[in-house]
Parts: sequence; C-alpha cells; structure tokens
Amino acid sequence: MFFLPVILLFLIFYFFLLGGLFFFLKIGLISLAFQRLGLPPDLVFALLLLSLVGSSVNIPLKQIRSENLLAEQVVEFFGWRFRIPTAANRQGTILAVNLGGAVIPGLLSLYLIWHWPSLILLFILATAAVTVLVNRVARPIRGLGIATPALFPPLVAALVSLLLSAVSPFGLQAAPVLAYVSGTLGTLIGADLLNLKKIADLGAPVASIGGAGTFDGVFLTGIIAVVLTSI
Repeated sequence: MFFLPVILLFLIFYFFLLGGLFFFLKIGLISLAFQRLGLPPDLVFALLLLSLVGSSVNIPLKQIRSENLLAEQVVEFFGWRFRIPTAANRQGTILAVNLGGAVIPGLLSLYLIWHWPSLILLFILATAAVTVLVNRVARPIRGLGIATPALFPPLVAALVSLLLSAVSPFGLQAAPVLAYVSGTLGTLIGADLLNLKKIADLGAPVASIGGAGTFDGVFLTGIIAVVLTSI
C-alpha cells in the first residue's frame, strides 16, 4: 500500500529539513549529537532519509470492520494537513504499519536499547512518561485515525530525557539516546497502540501505525530531540 501520510507540501518541507541537517552535519556542527547515539553520523542521516522515503509504504496487517468510511479528502489538525487515502475496500478499515514511521525508527530504537543496556531502567521510565503525555494529547480524527500535534512528542521527549539524564552514570551524554527511544516508542505506543480500539469508529479507510497523524511526531523526534539534547 502506497500513500503519503502528509500532503506533498509538508513532504517537501521535510526534505528541505533533512537537507539543512546534512549541511550542518558536514560542517561538523551537530556531528557530536549523532555520535552520542552510538552510530556513525552518516548512517543516522541515511536512516532518517530512509524513514522519510519509507513514509509512503504501509504494510497491511488486518482488516477491522468499520462503518461509514469517508471518501478521499484532506483533514486538518493543529495546522497540519493530512490526505485521507481512497478506500479500495468499502467493508472495513485496513490496519497497517508504516515503514518509515514505525518499522525503521522502531528497529533503530531497539538497537539503541541493546547498545545501551545500562540505561534500560531510564529507557523504561522515559518511554512511560512520553507515552502517558502523548496519549493525553492524542485525538481521534474522523476519517484519519489518531493524531498528535507534530512538535509535542519530540519536545516532551527532549525535556524528559534531559531530566532523567541527570541521574544517569553517563550524565547528559545519555540524553540524546533517551530522547530518540522515548520519543519514538512513546509516540507509537501512546498515540497509536493504546488507541487501536477507537479505529473502528473513525471511518478511516486505512489506519496506519506510525503513519498519518503520528508520522510527523516520530520523524521530527529523530531530528529535534537529538539536536535539542545535544546543545
């Protein structure tokens, strides 16, 4: 299944954002931020680019019985616009998982947890905090699914990680990795997984975990949270 989680204008904006990130990376201004993740800076940039490209790929998981599916349209939430895909199957909502907004950042988060085993308790605490806060602001949007304000997850993840890093044996060096993992997993769990029961009532042709409504938060977490906690 191929469709963009946001309208083309925002996708272009994200590509420009990555272009600026690549520029600062090459002149060395934020290389340290990515090195603190335990990965080469170029690899992290490549994963972010792959996440953006993979945002249009949705892997179907199951069909949920749903009534009154909405036709293709554009809905707006906190100033961000999302395009509802055309319903190919009018009998229910297709539950899918987004490659760029869930699979790739989820696997990277699991790698970081494995790479930093001494931070497992802080990972749990940070992710739990972000999950609760994101869940409180996540809203069911008719025809779309579950949506969150795009900047909320990365900013909350950065704040929570800075506070928890104070009790870490690594100090502020642990903040970037805590921010990425908690921002990514906290958004996916708090916004999508904890609201799966609401999907059937929204009339969305496709409900994608990590897709429309939450992709912005997950993707921006990979940029904003890391940069903020590395200043």
